[in-house]
Amino acid sequence: MKQRTGPAEPFDFRFEKDGGGYIVSGPAGYALRLTGGEFSAFKSGRAKEGSALFKKLAAAGLLKGRLDLEDVSDRTGGLSAGAFEGPGLHILVLTLKCNHACVYCRATSGGAGDTGMSRATALKSVETAFRSPNKKLSIEFQGGEALLNWPVLKDAVRHAKKLNLKAGRDLTLSVVTNLSLMDEKKFAFLVNEGVSVCTSLDGPAAIHDANRRWSGGSSHAKAAHWLKRFQAAAAKDGRKDALPSALMTTTRLSLGSPRAIVDEYRALKLGGIFLRPLSPIGYAAGVWPEIGYAPEAFLKFYRAAVARVMEINLGGERFVERNAALLAAKMLRGEDPNFLDLRSPCGAGIGQLAYNYDGDVYTCDEGRMVAACGDDFFRLGSVHKNSFEELMTAPAARVCAMASCLENQPCCARCVFKPFCGVCPVHNYSTQGTPWGDIRSGGWCALQKGMFKTVFGLLEIRKTRKVIEGWLQK
Repeated sequence: MKQRTGPAEPFDFRFEKDGGGYIVSGPAGYALRLTGGEFSAFKSGRAKEGSALFKKLAAAGLLKGRLDLEDVSDRTGGLSAGAFEGPGLHILVLTLKCNHACVYCRATSGGAGDTGMSRATALKSVETAFRSPNKKLSIEFQGGEALLNWPVLKDAVRHAKKLNLKAGRDLTLSVVTNLSLMDEKKFAFLVNEGVSVCTSLDGPAAIHDANRRWSGGSSHAKAAHWLKRFQAAAAKDGRKDALPSALMTTTRLSLGSPRAIVDEYRALKLGGIFLRPLSPIGYAAGVWPEIGYAPEAFLKFYRAAVARVMEINLGGERFVERNAALLAAKMLRGEDPNFLDLRSPCGAGIGQLAYNYDGDVYTCDEGRMVAACGDDFFRLGSVHKNSFEELMTAPAARVCAMASCLENQPCCARCVFKPFCGVCPVHNYSTQGTPWGDIRSGGWCALQKGMFKTVFGLLEIRKTRKVIEGWLQK
């Protein structure tokens, strides 16, 4: 066989057959589609110098003879930027108790013993967060229902702001709440202290209230009421960073209503939606037969919902699908959009830490959920016994970094979407009993690849690409 030489010789590349053609990517972090004929010419080194195909391949860093090493370095560094910054997200679980009984969550209003984070533990957790070298710190208060431990939340907010007077970090504070316990005093404190609010919103009232059960009435009605109040406060102050946000969890009940769910977010003027699949982690794993679904069922829902999002945008209204925006930022710009699940290595430990109510620290909130079901595999230590350095070098942190580095995943190493993707060790552990796992099992690969292909297809169409590029404008 004649050796391929010359400027058209292919550089290290990955490919996948898709329809009648191929999607190809290389180390520079570009992805492009080739027809069958173009792919044949490319892989055999027969792309004619100066041709449109040659220029396209050279621009994507796929030809040895035209490799721009500086561009490869810049894009590789951009896609991996978060791996070198230290944990920026710090999740404080203020209580395990909740006044809701959501179908995918274990939190309850009862529970054995006191599961509220003490003031001392909260302050110590905040101090541990400030030990991170990351210049951007996001401290997020969760539950259960975080507002059930309101005094400690207030003290932790004030302590974080006090520490930051000296530290000078880019600090953001947020609380994740179902909003049913919100009142005027809490509202005023959060607005005055600049604490942003994130709530769950699974869609129209019928879907939301079925998923997020509350004995006090309609959970949807309460969430909608307070979302509007926080929106009005942010508009009055002219602060876009203070706008409330909402997260949707897709259960089996959601699958038949993609357009209605998108339209609900639009009606509440949330500016966009983050369409995300349900993960079989923690309590959700135990009720998966009732609320779960196969990857293709979610992808069908996702494609239909994104189609509705595009209709809205092509009608002249900016409305972002945040999952698509994240994937596009990677593929178009070679950027790390700070989405911890799709890093290589992932954000467990090196990108986030989760502080349980008792001071135990976990690699991530998903790892903490596994612990809530009786398995401490992802525990790093305790804020009361371990230093930040000890937490960061704990066995679980090292295991997660190794298991989620895609070079260590045989099925990922040659995947066309490798430059942009990531794997979750907690997902692997929950579905297969090992943080490494077989990425083809458990649904993770099918879900991520399906979403990447959906977004890649939108980027190939001029009008939808223009919409997505508009989402990425800062």
